[in-house]
Amino acid sequence: MASGDAATNTTLKEVGGRLRAVLMAITAIVLVGLVAACGSSSSASPGGSDAAGGGSSGTEVRLGFFPNVNHAPALIGAQEGTFAAALKPLGATVKPTLFNAGPEAVTALFSDSLDIAYIGPNPTVNAFVESKGEAVRVIAGAASGGAALVVKPGINSAAELKGKTLATPQLGNTQDVALRYWLKQQGITTNKDGGGDVSIKPQSNSEGLTAYGSGQIDGAWVPEPWVSEYVKKGAKVLVNENSLWPDGKFVTTNVIVRTKFLQEHPDLVAAFLSGHVATLKTIVADPGKAQADTIASLQELTGKAPAADVVASAWKQITFTSDPLQATLVASAQHAIDVGLLNSEEFDGAGDPTKLYDLGPLNKVLTSNGQPTVS
Repeated sequence: MASGDAATNTTLKEVGGRLRAVLMAITAIVLVGLVAACGSSSSASPGGSDAAGGGSSGTEVRLGFFPNVNHAPALIGAQEGTFAAALKPLGATVKPTLFNAGPEAVTALFSDSLDIAYIGPNPTVNAFVESKGEAVRVIAGAASGGAALVVKPGINSAAELKGKTLATPQLGNTQDVALRYWLKQQGITTNKDGGGDVSIKPQSNSEGLTAYGSGQIDGAWVPEPWVSEYVKKGAKVLVNENSLWPDGKFVTTNVIVRTKFLQEHPDLVAAFLSGHVATLKTIVADPGKAQADTIASLQELTGKAPAADVVASAWKQITFTSDPLQATLVASAQHAIDVGLLNSEEFDGAGDPTKLYDLGPLNKVLTSNGQPTVS
């Protein structure tokens, strides 16, 4: 890790152990109740600011992400000190925070304990809907692809899943919606309580892998590197989600910010995005080093990292991009509506989903780096 900011390095080393206990208590159920907290959090961020972005010195940017390979831009940006370096000229620091799945991160955003997060499309939509279109904005893309349904070797079709038990990272997260929607397309029923033709038991990715190894579940719809971890334990890929989308492209990870933080600290958001774009550039330029940095970051954050061959396998399934692939997020929202995890009237009531995006700061960074802008 770069040694430019000792405080940031210490935070990165301690954050995994410190937060795992805290996150055990967080559930997606509290989302609705915390919307009010989002609206009532009117105090300025540490250090103070104004709408023009002044006075950001001393501000701590609280950044959330998951221990998944499709969050590699966050893992590498933290590991290499890229975010810290981008924020340092403004007198700001970055505090990394680890989450298991999107609904947890949304809860933290709503409770004003998180500023920016790498997150999947469905939790992004949920945050948009629950706050009536006000709480968050998508400011960049991060990753496309890298998710699949893995099952026991003897399962060869959707029909053979009836009576089986499958895992997803969390109820209502991106992979949970993808699994329920795909099963519905196959004529297979599920419900939020784990009933139906197929029982879905949301649990953390590591817990699901352990449950698969002990025979408690028959498979899971998960992101990388967990797909590759299941395969290493003898599972097989029944459905590669890339095959379900046009050109194999769909948003797995984008970057969202609290709207209030964006309004109060546009300078910090722009600086963070500079670090994000720089990290994406290094991933493309040197995939081998990027994989090594991802492994090192996971080891430091969680105390355990996937093997190099697992990460190399996962890497082949993911495209890292600053394009948030807006159309696929809207499609994911419709999938959530179709499986009963999102209310269509509430989604429509939140307003035009394009309102969710603020890509102006990203496009300024891309232009300054001589890269094509995104629409």
